[in-house]
Amino acid sequence: MSQGGDAARLDRATVVSLVAMALGIFAVAVDFTALAVVVVDIEQDLGTSLNRAQWVINAYTVVFGVLIVTGGRLADQLGRRRVFLSGAAIFATFSLVGGFSPNIEVLIAARALMGIGAAMMFPAVLGMTYALLPEEKAGLAGGLVIGVVGLGNAAGPLIAGLLADVLVWRWVFFINLPIAVAAIIITRRNVSESRAGERVGFDYRGIATLSAGVILILVGLDQGTVDGFGSPVVVAMLVIGVLLLGVFALVERRSGAEALVPPRVMASVQFTTAVVSVLAMSVVFYAILVYVPQFVEKDQRWSALEAGAGLLPLMLVFAGVSFLAGRMYNRMGARLVVSAGAVCLTLGVLWLAFTVGSSYALLVPGLVVVGIGRGLYYSAITTAAVTAVPGSDSSLAGGILFMAQIAGGSIGIGLNTAIVLSASDLADGIRTAFFVDAAIGLVGTVVAVALIRGAGTAHARRNAAA
Repeated sequence: MSQGGDAARLDRATVVSLVAMALGIFAVAVDFTALAVVVVDIEQDLGTSLNRAQWVINAYTVVFGVLIVTGGRLADQLGRRRVFLSGAAIFATFSLVGGFSPNIEVLIAARALMGIGAAMMFPAVLGMTYALLPEEKAGLAGGLVIGVVGLGNAAGPLIAGLLADVLVWRWVFFINLPIAVAAIIITRRNVSESRAGERVGFDYRGIATLSAGVILILVGLDQGTVDGFGSPVVVAMLVIGVLLLGVFALVERRSGAEALVPPRVMASVQFTTAVVSVLAMSVVFYAILVYVPQFVEKDQRWSALEAGAGLLPLMLVFAGVSFLAGRMYNRMGARLVVSAGAVCLTLGVLWLAFTVGSSYALLVPGLVVVGIGRGLYYSAITTAAVTAVPGSDSSLAGGILFMAQIAGGSIGIGLNTAIVLSASDLADGIRTAFFVDAAIGLVGTVVAVALIRGAGTAHARRNAAA
């Protein structure tokens, strides 16, 4: 596979390999949004409560968010191709189990195990994609991955709604099987093992403390939206979760080369800046993703499927811009593209804050601007972060960045829910929440503008060779 030469063309083997990566990411991304429109069908078919059925969504998201850093470290140490193939096999197997689930307990367990497979696949794909492409096309890697995520997220509710209407909700799981199998076959035939980091012992204490801390925080934030954030149980989960993250930091200092997150990764100012900025900007994006549908369903009386379609101006623009963002990154550098994306996300939520409560048509310009911002920001910040660390740590870096995205989303949903519930009117609550989100977006923008540099690729290659 060509690692240089003509910057305008990629050879056939590289293109076929990128198709395999895209298939894997598409399957993972679809499952983040697909189940939202069939929760009621699952509730009725399996004879369970809505709160219980919601854990079909939460089990996947929480497990993915908890284990993605571990998945990235495994990919860098054991080989990205190997970890991707193993993760895809787990994902496919438990998709099949989920489709045949006789009760809600088996379905939730299957979704959790699918989350393990997804947490292995996603960072491995990031590492393999950056390894496949020549240095001058580093921006294309981020644009490709984030663009396919956007397509998958946008397609998820539509695919699920169609399958549920024409067949039955179980086909939302069955459809994963051919996609995952195709990705496995193409990868085995066309993708060689990318260079992994030096094998060292596994940091079991780091994995345990990080996983327990993140689980408690994510579950606490989720439960807080139901029981209230003043609930003693919710407060206890959040406090213990934060303390465990402090313990994790101490464990990592003493673990040396075996650390789950080696000191050399967090020593990069550009990487840590990217993580902080992503945490803030994800508060903005995921709040919009949840509360625009809430508004059109409850205030405008739309159906769940119509609400999912109402997000298409955002999701399709996001996907399209992501593919263009890679070329822009290579031409203009990280700071300009990341900053433009962050500004658009902030201005977009500000527009929505002023227009929520009116007709859907007035929301569309804000959704389009948010889509532009998401497409520019997340693809560029991913490349800026991953190329700022040694090449042997690229999968781990991608895992940490995506965990920050999930954590920011959970914080944003919890914060917005608390604000909305305290308001006397839904539209007023969402409006206030979006103004708060805009302020948080401004912080994330300032951090990105101040500290993100032009590009980290050359620095990362020198570190990797050292």
